[in-house]
Formats: sequence, structure tokens, C-alpha cells
Amino acid sequence: QVLLVESGGGLVQAGASLRLSCAFSGRIMGSYIMAWFRQPPGKGRELVAAIGLGSRRSFYTDSVKGRFTIFRDNAKNTVYLQMNSLKPEDTAVYYCNLQDYYRTDYWGQGTQVTVSS
Repeated sequence: QVLLVESGGGLVQAGASLRLSCAFSGRIMGSYIMAWFRQPPGKGRELVAAIGLGSRRSFYTDSVKGRFTIFRDNAKNTVYLQMNSLKPEDTAVYYCNLQDYYRTDYWGQGTQVTVSS
């Protein structure tokens, strides 16, 4: 069984920074991708950033490019999302995702990020 546990959310003012962490436990066979999604109030879930196993390839949605950085520590089975210059529109529940070689998705419980203006 794969378990993902997020931490690091909170309430901050616009312009501040937060770092989200997601640690997973359990056995993963083969390569896998880790990602962060978010779900703003009243909206659907969207992909924010993703990173491959070797950390050489990453993806960012346009609205966070230049402000957010995704990185991972494979030795600790942890992925991070460094969020700088936060804006009120970044307010959402942030979910950690792991997709394995067989394209099975695993999700964390979510962590709330609230950015006040």
C-alpha cells in the first residue's frame, strides 16, 4: 500500500512563500512521476507541477512559472513544492500525486493554502 502525506500548508499574505512537502511510503515498482495538483474553492482540480524520477524533466502550469519550483529527494521519498510570490489566486487545497509505471495514481489527503490580499 502506498501512502502519501503532505505538510506545509497555511495562511500567508500575498507575496509570501511556503514550501509544501509530500512524503510517500510503500513499495513502488519502476519509475514514477510525482506531481502537485490544486483545487481552488468551487473549481476543479488542476495540475500545478510535475517532476520525473530523475528530476531532469519538470512541468509547470503557466500561472506558476517563475514562482513555484518542484523538486524531489529520492533518498527521502519526498517531493517538495517551493511557492514564492504567492497570490490570492493561489488559494486552494494542494494535493500530492504519485503516478507509477502502470499509471496508477496515488493521492495525499490535501493541505490547505490560503493567501490573503
